[in-house]
Formats: sequence, structure tokens, C-alpha cells
Amino acid sequence: MEPSPAVETRVRELASHLERFEDRITSCHVTVDAPHRRHHQGQLYDVRIQVRVPGKDISVNREGSRNHAHEDVYVALRDAFEAATRKLEDHARKRDHRTRPHETAPRGHVVRMFPQEGYGFIESDAGSKCTSTSTA
Repeated sequence: MEPSPAVETRVRELASHLERFEDRITSCHVTVDAPHRRHHQGQLYDVRIQVRVPGKDISVNREGSRNHAHEDVYVALRDAFEAATRKLEDHARKRDHRTRPHETAPRGHVVRMFPQEGYGFIESDAGSKCTSTSTA
């Protein structure tokens, strides 16, 4: 599309907001393209964003041909930057090891068994006791 000072200002505003989610951004390249020139249906904008952080390139490609809301360049920009924000949040979470830890299976030892009755007692490593029944 032809360069537009208003669109460029909006891109700069949205790009500056990305720093809230990743403070180590080294570059952010944004391309806005209007490849579908249909006069009777309007133009659908494609927005591509490439964000570089140390050790990783994060790319977002929002093609307007699938979403008619992208006939508005500002909606297309919003959607693309929201996707870039999610990817940056995921990257920062992985980098900082803020992913949820996997739960481990409870551990314990058998305290007493009553095989004829089909049950026994297990004491967990944390010290609590529970009853276990056997179906066999």
C-alpha cells in the first residue's frame, strides 16, 4: 500500500507496546500489504511482523484474505500485533522458565496390608496416611 503517516504512527504505537511483554527486542519490522485489489469488495490487508530478540526471531503473518474485518487496515494491524504479543509472552515465559511445573505422582510406602479383606494402609512421604483397596 502507499505509505501513510497515520498508519505509520499507529504501527509505531503498537510496536512500542510490545516492549511491555519483552524488554530485549532488538528490531521490529512491519509490512502492510494490500494484495487483493477488488473494487467491489474492498481491499483486504496483509500484515507481517518480524520481531527479533536475542536468540530468536518471532514472525507473525496475518493474511486479510481470510478475514473480511481486515478491510480496515487498523483492524488488521490490531490483530497482527495481538498475535505478536501472544508469541512474545510465550517466548518470555519459556525463557524465564515460568511454565507450570508438571505434577508428580504421589509417593509413599505400604504400612499395613490385609490381603484377605482386600485393603491396606499407605503412608505418603509427606506423612499422611490413607486406605487403599484392591479390586483383585
